Amino acid sequence: MARAYNPMKNYNNFYYEIYATSNLMLAWKKAAKGKINKDYVKEFGSNLLTNLFDLQNELKTKTYNPKPLKVFILRDPKTRKISKSAFRDRIVHHALIEIIEPIFDKTFIYDSCANRKDKGNLFAIKRFYNFIKKVSRNGKLNGWFNKNSIKGYCLKADIKHYFDTVDHDILLNIIKRKITDKSIICLIELILNNFNSKINGKGMPLGNLTSQFFANVYLNELDYFIKHKLKSKYYIRYVDDFIILHNSKEQLETWKYEINKFLRVNLDLELHSEKSKIIPILRGIDFVGFRNFYRYRLLRKRNIRKFHIKLKEFNKKYYNKEINYDNIYDSMEGWTANAKQANTYSLRKTLLKIFENEFKYGVSFKEVNRYLKN
Repeated sequence: MARAYNPMKNYNNFYYEIYATSNLMLAWKKAAKGKINKDYVKEFGSNLLTNLFDLQNELKTKTYNPKPLKVFILRDPKTRKISKSAFRDRIVHHALIEIIEPIFDKTFIYDSCANRKDKGNLFAIKRFYNFIKKVSRNGKLNGWFNKNSIKGYCLKADIKHYFDTVDHDILLNIIKRKITDKSIICLIELILNNFNSKINGKGMPLGNLTSQFFANVYLNELDYFIKHKLKSKYYIRYVDDFIILHNSKEQLETWKYEINKFLRVNLDLELHSEKSKIIPILRGIDFVGFRNFYRYRLLRKRNIRKFHIKLKEFNKKYYNKEINYDNIYDSMEGWTANAKQANTYSLRKTLLKIFENEFKYGVSFKEVNRYLKN
């Protein structure tokens, strides 16, 4: 039976719930989901009960220590350093989050959209368009659509080097307001300190489940400041990207200054000066993977280019017999489902035709580049 969580309560003496057999089994299932064919998952699962018992015993006796992170570089198109935890450590991450997430999720604002149940980028997009209609005029003049009647502005903001600059002490102090169980705090410290690239107690690894969760815990402080101190009605955050809509550019300029001041003083963060701008709603807003205009939305061009590159990789792997047609088709379906959320009928038709021709007749991909230039 699930605990009835009270957002006003401090939680203590529940560390045992993390290493409970049922919780570790659930954590293993979640960590292995979608990865059952990976060698490291098969290896762990080949002696599952013994491996889970060993992990349980380490957590229970507080002898658990995470293994060093494996670091690799991802270019998509930005260069990012991804730090990957060992599979057994990912099980611990799931076990920890399974127990502590409900405590904090109850305190998150409605429009904190990333890495939460029943939220996500499509939820953020729907909220964005709902807010646009409230902030702007309805875009009609004498019954006809008139783009000149669309009013309002958007503060589109990004936090500079967010995951690299999260302060461990500040994060732990925020967590300690709700959790007073010292054993859980020690486990969280172990996970944070395992980040090899941390400098002066800062930083969280991109790619960890715990990092995604702690990102929301840390910036929940910003959410409360914007919603309750600045009294902003139309605010949405997705990880470290956020937008605020208002019909006054001057008000947004004031809020931008106040937000940056709050970030520096309270969270030791700052806005990205180049990526944090105030934009007229009429021009369209780049947010959560789409270019969002008043009456329609488009995929980012870099999203299309990334998919183009992916098709090339599929083509090479397909002819080297490293991947089969069904795997490629499943990936195509996933991308198409996301692309359907934008006005992309012609684009999808073009790419699907290229996809079919490529794998049937081996034609080139020049059509995609030609399409992007139009």
